[in-house]
Amino acid sequence: MNEWQGGTSRPHGAGGGRSRDRSGNGYGRGSGSTQPEGVRAMPQVRRDAGSGYGRSEPPLPPQMSPRRGSVPPQQSQGYDDYDSGYNTGQVYGGDGGGQGGGRGGGPDGYRARPRPNWGRRIKWTVLTLVVVFAVTSVATYFWADGKLRRKVDLSKVIDRPAAGDGTNYLIVGSDSREGMTADDKKKLHTGSAEGKRTDSMMILHDGSNGPTLISLPRDSDVEIPSFVGSDSGKKYPGTGRHTKLNAAYAEDGAELLVRTVEFNTKLHIDHYVEIGFAGFAGIVDAIGGVELNIPKAFKDKDSGSDFKAGTQTLNGSQALAFVRARHAFAASDLARTKNQQKFLAALASQTATPSTVLNPFKLYPTMSAGLDTLIVDKDMGLWDLGQMFFAMKDVTGGEGKSMNMPMSGIVHGNVVWDKAKLTQLVQQLNNDEKVTVSDGQ
Repeated sequence: MNEWQGGTSRPHGAGGGRSRDRSGNGYGRGSGSTQPEGVRAMPQVRRDAGSGYGRSEPPLPPQMSPRRGSVPPQQSQGYDDYDSGYNTGQVYGGDGGGQGGGRGGGPDGYRARPRPNWGRRIKWTVLTLVVVFAVTSVATYFWADGKLRRKVDLSKVIDRPAAGDGTNYLIVGSDSREGMTADDKKKLHTGSAEGKRTDSMMILHDGSNGPTLISLPRDSDVEIPSFVGSDSGKKYPGTGRHTKLNAAYAEDGAELLVRTVEFNTKLHIDHYVEIGFAGFAGIVDAIGGVELNIPKAFKDKDSGSDFKAGTQTLNGSQALAFVRARHAFAASDLARTKNQQKFLAALASQTATPSTVLNPFKLYPTMSAGLDTLIVDKDMGLWDLGQMFFAMKDVTGGEGKSMNMPMSGIVHGNVVWDKAKLTQLVQQLNNDEKVTVSDGQ
């Protein structure tokens, strides 16, 4: 049989042609063929050769064949098979473990790298963030809830007026020095008086027509009604005695103050919130100070105030001096309540920002500074406290109103409330109507 594909028969020994041994296998001694050496078949690299191939190697499975079953083996002999086997990695090495051998099943012998499943990655990332946020929120809630000092029992308040629409908070700033060192007292100009008194009092009404913040001058003339002692449980009958509003707190604490405010205003108080000097200054320092515009320069040696006119950032001690200053103004108590409203609204507005709420290095110190000295009623929850905070913020956002309690004059140094305007104001608050009453200031 002719050894050359498509060639003619030549006698052995003629022209230096290929010799054959007895088994029929040829071995080269040079060639006189007109065809180049590279065209000849190379049986030694054929794995799918037919019965004429003398090696006893079994044929490859169909799935590992370089021809992949597309062309019958007997139709693919010679140079084409050699070139195909080389290109697919069948001849020179290979891992022998997959189709086409080599490094994979790709067109060039390389396994294609799997594409990343971005949809799955994004889903798991979002799920992880949600879980972390939920766990952090729950942990923060229980941490903050545990810090609330629920000391005021409003169930001890007797003869209470009926509750109206909306929520009324009595917010009290006390001059408590609790937890303050001697250096703190000196720095904050608080003095060293024992006990605590109310330095500021406000009613915040939160309703569907926006919040209303009403300052109660501490020198307001009020009647002390009958009440039940917060510690003794004994009932003390009213005698018609009139005194300044802050004296009620000094006499029997928060419960008597709530009872006195409700008796003289006929407005139901839903929640009580009190903060001391240290907590107030700590909140301001925790958020990095509060920016405030002071229209006119003033000094007050008793509070430590010494301010120039213009926009400036107040730290904790400066803020406390600002809200306590009263001797620098002609209408001392009324001017001070205006400053208190202005500052508290600015504080709430600048605290409820993404830079504070979303920054744990600001949020936790701010909450800790306030909660450590915050005293609330026993029914007060974090949700109620948050509602109060954002209602206070809305006062400066154009959605609320701030005012002093309407007054008719000053008698013996006491501020006398305007009874007619007070009745109208309470009616509007109870009905959750838009407040149209003016304080006349």
